[in-house]
Amino acid sequence: MTGTPPRAAVPAAAALFDLDGTLLDTAPDFTRVLNRLRAELRLPPLPHTEVRPHVSHGASAMVRLSFPEADTARFEQLRARFLDLYRAELVVDTRLFPGFEIVLDVLDAQRIPWGIVTNKPGWLTEPLLELLGLRTRARSVIAGDTLPVKKPDPLPLLTAARELGIEPTRCLYLGDALRDATAAHSAGMLAVGARFGYIGEHDDPNSWPMDGWIDAPLELLSWLGLSAPTTAGS
Repeated sequence: MTGTPPRAAVPAAAALFDLDGTLLDTAPDFTRVLNRLRAELRLPPLPHTEVRPHVSHGASAMVRLSFPEADTARFEQLRARFLDLYRAELVVDTRLFPGFEIVLDVLDAQRIPWGIVTNKPGWLTEPLLELLGLRTRARSVIAGDTLPVKKPDPLPLLTAARELGIEPTRCLYLGDALRDATAAHSAGMLAVGARFGYIGEHDDPNSWPMDGWIDAPLELLSWLGLSAPTTAGS
């Protein structure tokens, strides 16, 4: 499918977003922090293009990428140090993906509720959203440790829908990983994939249970029956 839903489709009444690689481009900060850790150990930096596809899979995936030979004890030490470094500087280069500023403004203006469902732990999710001025705007924030389970289990998405006051079948979930598609599909939501996210070369997104894909955030508005605002003189 393309970024435009079928005309006969009923537009979604609420939007839920994955965080890393979907709503926020956090990869630059993760690359910086990972290379800072490597510098502490007198190792050369890894290129951003090598780190980026692993960001959606969390700290463990990035640390394993950087230190593939580390045993369990050493790996946990490195992971803890990596997270300490990241928590100290959550927002240096992290930004909304281009176009999401407009998308969120349109949703707020149209009073369409939106929220975030991420596997990122709450002790990182909450301050990150606060620093970016998004925490008070999101009607629901479900982090990876909010509930006993996380994606691909559908419960986090169903909980967010309940907090938004919208039936799951009227919700859209946008993500960039197989677990996002699986969770949304299991929850009965519209599952939309973000091609601009952190999809690796070894992933097979065409096999994921997505209802459609978008190449840029602004394309999401059509799934909600909305249009981007026109600028003066356009």
